[in-house]
Amino acid sequence: MTDRYALLSLYRSLTRHKLYAVLNIGGLAVGVAVFLVLGLYVRFETSFERWLPHHDQIYLIQTELHLPGSPFNGAYPGSMAGMLEQLRQDFPRLTGTRIRGGAGAGSVMRDGVAQRENVAQVDPSLFDVFDLPMVKGDGRRALADPSAALVSRSAARKYFGSADPIGQTMTIGFDGPQLFRVAGVFEDLPANSDLRAAILTPIPRTPPPMRWDWYRWGAIGVTTFVRFPSRAAADGFAARLPAFLKRHATQGLGPDPNAILSLPLLPLTDLHLQPPGAESASRVATLVTLAIVGVLTLLIAIVNYVNLATARAGLRAREVAMRKVVGASRAALVAHFLGEALLASTLATLGGLILAELALPFVNANAGLSLTMPYAVLVPALVALAIGIGLVAGFYPAMLLSRFPAAAVLASARSPGGGQAGGRLREMLVVVQFGLAIALLTGTIVLLEQTRHLRQVDLGFRRDGLIAVPSFAADDLAPQQRQALLAAVRALPGVVAVATADAAAGGGNPGNGDDAGGGEGGAGIDIVAMPGHPGPGLTMLRFNVGPDFFRVYGPRLLAGRLLDDAHRRDDATDWTKGKDGFNVVIDRAAATALGFRSAQAAVGRTIGGNQPRTIVGVIDPMRFFSPRSPRQPSVYYYFPAIPPRATATIRFQGDPRTVLAAVGDAWRRIAPQVPVIADPVTRRLANFYAADDRTARLLGVAALLAVAIACIGLWGLAAFNAARRMHEIGIRKVLGASSTDIARLLVGQFLRPVLVANLIAWPLAFTGLRLWLAGFSDRIALSPLHFLAASALALLIAIATILVQALRASRAAPGWALRHD
Repeated sequence: MTDRYALLSLYRSLTRHKLYAVLNIGGLAVGVAVFLVLGLYVRFETSFERWLPHHDQIYLIQTELHLPGSPFNGAYPGSMAGMLEQLRQDFPRLTGTRIRGGAGAGSVMRDGVAQRENVAQVDPSLFDVFDLPMVKGDGRRALADPSAALVSRSAARKYFGSADPIGQTMTIGFDGPQLFRVAGVFEDLPANSDLRAAILTPIPRTPPPMRWDWYRWGAIGVTTFVRFPSRAAADGFAARLPAFLKRHATQGLGPDPNAILSLPLLPLTDLHLQPPGAESASRVATLVTLAIVGVLTLLIAIVNYVNLATARAGLRAREVAMRKVVGASRAALVAHFLGEALLASTLATLGGLILAELALPFVNANAGLSLTMPYAVLVPALVALAIGIGLVAGFYPAMLLSRFPAAAVLASARSPGGGQAGGRLREMLVVVQFGLAIALLTGTIVLLEQTRHLRQVDLGFRRDGLIAVPSFAADDLAPQQRQALLAAVRALPGVVAVATADAAAGGGNPGNGDDAGGGEGGAGIDIVAMPGHPGPGLTMLRFNVGPDFFRVYGPRLLAGRLLDDAHRRDDATDWTKGKDGFNVVIDRAAATALGFRSAQAAVGRTIGGNQPRTIVGVIDPMRFFSPRSPRQPSVYYYFPAIPPRATATIRFQGDPRTVLAAVGDAWRRIAPQVPVIADPVTRRLANFYAADDRTARLLGVAALLAVAIACIGLWGLAAFNAARRMHEIGIRKVLGASSTDIARLLVGQFLRPVLVANLIAWPLAFTGLRLWLAGFSDRIALSPLHFLAASALALLIAIATILVQALRASRAAPGWALRHD
């Protein structure tokens, strides 16, 4: 009976006060929708690799460098290709495998032209570590055959249509084109996986051509995974790795290899959110931020519900008094009003689910995601959420309503409004609402400002009018094809110049140029002795550059000259073999790190010890890599021919689409066996902060919705307050108050808590944003203007919200206002 009466009572309340229903339940539904969407995103990001059976038993062996004074110290996800072979000598029962390549690392020949494909070379033991589901064939047995390949279900459909792929042949390019026979089909890897492979081929048993680093400690050409039955077994293995390095790495790393390199284990399930490198802290911080935003938005909606429910409590005082007179106990009243809150929260949760489902396509399209509603998991969670929201949001209003004294209420000519304590509570709740909303707005403003800064910061070169061609570094290109490609591209309309170097702006990682794995590199590492300073020397980024490099990128020359063909000693082609020395160009950061007082002071000086290098020029630093990577001192070596593993960069004028199309046509004509990869440098640079853009968009939408929810509550409170003070307004107008005076009175009452909300918002936003910005080496400084802008925006929205009700109340005729009850 109570449930039926609660349902009837809620229905009458909603139909009698339609605006109240829209504000209260609608605001709660929006909060639930934001919570659901951000919750889905957090769930997706934390589910990577958890779809694999025994995912908690798999570990990645990292390579961590400890070079004295090196800016490249830290963990890397790759390892030496020959390491697993040596590990098995010491640990015969070890279950491990290697993966080389992956996303876009190989190609498939179709109609005489190579197409880029996600090809990975793996050991036959892959299936001992990763339980990949097979559709057809035996994966482990297939990979034991060096001429066999496995394809995913989608790849089989892409290349063979409806025909049976087993036994079909395909030409796959990785270390050169090779004919493979399809021996099995595996299920497509899910979206929540960092394992990116559509085709699996056996890893070479001997080092491929050009892979001189196969057995070089510190190389990071493959990823090595191991599997253990328990965490204790993994810890025991990790404890024995220093002794393993001592036995096997002294020849390459010296008598104490553990002082230079270590091999920490990383659980597979931590790889996505805590990857080795500069991105690790930012990924976790971003996810935690979005999770907090989702919870805070829901909290704002709940606070909004409580605020409106307590404000309107007086309208139901006579109902409560009459029910007490006819025998209802306080417990029964509390249960009744909690039941109403539970019903309202159920409606809001269903509304939030509908809004979230409608919003998902928009979120997926704008954030590059593929989120879906997992109803099998979601339905029980939504039931729990509805009950939790109902109990949290309904408890205080239920207690407040049930305690109204029947005699006093029935004897009074007017309904109570909650008293001074109720007013203080509502004011405090407004403070909490807007404090959280202003903090979210501040975060959005700073995120947008930081991404704008990254787009506009001086990188030391002109980023527009550049196209990078990383496929020029492919091992499958013959030397004569490289020369023919350079000549053909230079002759294209709109092309100003073409340069080659072992790195291009927007690609690779600093310091991995020696381990490019047949693809795009990221410059090398050089340890240069400092003049007059004993010790190992300064670790710098080493760029091997060809002709026209400085013309294409156009760095600002601070002192001296640039490298060219006119000076014989500029040629660094054989720099590792001889001791005669050669000329180099360094950047300003290197000049400072080497101890020179000015750029001019560095020119003509010799550095490098046994391999002397003469500095002939100093340029402004050029940033090619992620803004999260610290700026590194750099040195440039000149190669009159094409440097090893060189990427090409094109300086052009005109429409980039036209130039890209012409480059693609020339490439397919000269080197059809290698897929062309060419992108504008502006797009490559944008990829560095794409994740931050996505976060800013999600946070921005959530912040605006949080402010909207807060304003919904503020609008309802303003309407209630204006109605409650209508007698006072009539008296004030009779005594001579103008409409402006009345509007100022009503607006001022609610501006105070909005202004006080900054005391919550500013410290909260400052703490979180300082931690987030610490992940960038190029970052903006937190300014009071960021906080003032967010506060001003929230204040303007609040004023506009309250002013509607204030103006309506201030224009009421005094006679009508005095008769109003």
